[in-house]
Amino acid sequence: MSGFTIIWMFLAAAVASAASYVLTPKGINQTVIRTMLVMTIVCCYMMWALCYLAQLHPLINPTRVGLRPHHE
Repeated sequence: MSGFTIIWMFLAAAVASAASYVLTPKGINQTVIRTMLVMTIVCCYMMWALCYLAQLHPLINPTRVGLRPHHE
């Protein structure tokens, strides 16, 4: 796991957003379709990035507390 994955995925999301912006068919709802596609890509990227970073740098370190009693 590396922090560069976040950057590569951001670039992929930016390319996907640009492609969806350019390749949207002409029509009366073109602005709505563009907005919907770009916002979907942004929201999916943000959700993925937050989950990825939460696993990469957890806020709370796991602690081991007497899972099994010691045999003496």
